[in-house]
Amino acid sequence: MIGEVNQDNLYLILPSKVSALANMLVEYKGVTIIDAIRQIYASKLYIKLQDESSKMWHWGPVALYEELEEEVIE
Repeated sequence: MIGEVNQDNLYLILPSKVSALANMLVEYKGVTIIDAIRQIYASKLYIKLQDESSKMWHWGPVALYEELEEEVIE
């Protein structure tokens, strides 16, 4: 059990968030899983997701996907 999420243990949560988001990109955009993962790690969203103070780590995959979509539109 993680207990309280903080900047020191946030890295434990991120792989599951990236995985869910990557699967959505594969399904909705038709990209390969590798390209989806690369897109996520290169995004502004991922920078925010790594920052515990943003609290984006508790967002669900749909909200994260929508945020990533907005980033692409900008």
